[in-house]
Amino acid sequence: MYTPVAADVAKLRNITGAGMMDCKKALVEAEGDFDKAIENLRKKGQKVAANRADRDSHEGAVIAKVNQDNTMGAIIALNCETDFVGKNDSFVELAHELAEQAIFYANKEEFLASDFHGVTVAEKLIEQTGIIGEKIEIGAFERIEGPFLGAYIHAGNKIAAITSLSANVDGAAEVAKSVSMQVAAMNPIALDETMVSQDTIDKELEIERELLTKEGKPANIIENILKGKMQRFYKDNTLVHQSFIKDSSISVADYVKSVNSDLKAVGYVRASLT
Repeated sequence: MYTPVAADVAKLRNITGAGMMDCKKALVEAEGDFDKAIENLRKKGQKVAANRADRDSHEGAVIAKVNQDNTMGAIIALNCETDFVGKNDSFVELAHELAEQAIFYANKEEFLASDFHGVTVAEKLIEQTGIIGEKIEIGAFERIEGPFLGAYIHAGNKIAAITSLSANVDGAAEVAKSVSMQVAAMNPIALDETMVSQDTIDKELEIERELLTKEGKPANIIENILKGKMQRFYKDNTLVHQSFIKDSSISVADYVKSVNSDLKAVGYVRASLT
């Protein structure tokens, strides 16, 4: 029977990321044929993936990355089944590497089909499912472009955000990171009132109008009260109008302007495990 040497086992492990014993077994089954051994490991992953398909993968790592000139960025959630795996150094390292690659793809489908060390991202996930024994998949996928981007990943890799600023000015890196921290913590529904969907506005007006009617407010003043209610809603729920988490006496927009009077937050993306 073929007995693989340690160097071959190590080489296969470097190629696939599989455990040493799995690599040794795959080489034995393939009688030293590297291509066949790799195929065996992937088949194992496909089998495990099929068995785990109906399992919940609500744990994992959420990672945000921007390119070197801070004009393109992406957030991915690499999901798994347990927090134990989600905190594993190798798993988090893979999430970081995948997020770096995601920057250059417009959507999740293109990203999953892209080449990742000789296999597609989708195939790599199946391979990792076989190695780890848990369902591994890409959950959230968010991408953003802008004049200047900055990212923030919350401790524990459960939430991440990227903010786009209107220009690359002195202090932009710190501003973008701080505003991204705001996005991660406060989860705004939109950048400002112009970006709130009409459905959301209509629903909020309906709820407030019903409450005011039940309180016995006269119909002729309800509409004026609603204007004030909506202003409060926008202040609480839109990024630029929210109170800045590092100084509640100013809004996010005011904080951004304090660094440069012409600077504005012009976009953001956010993703979390829940």
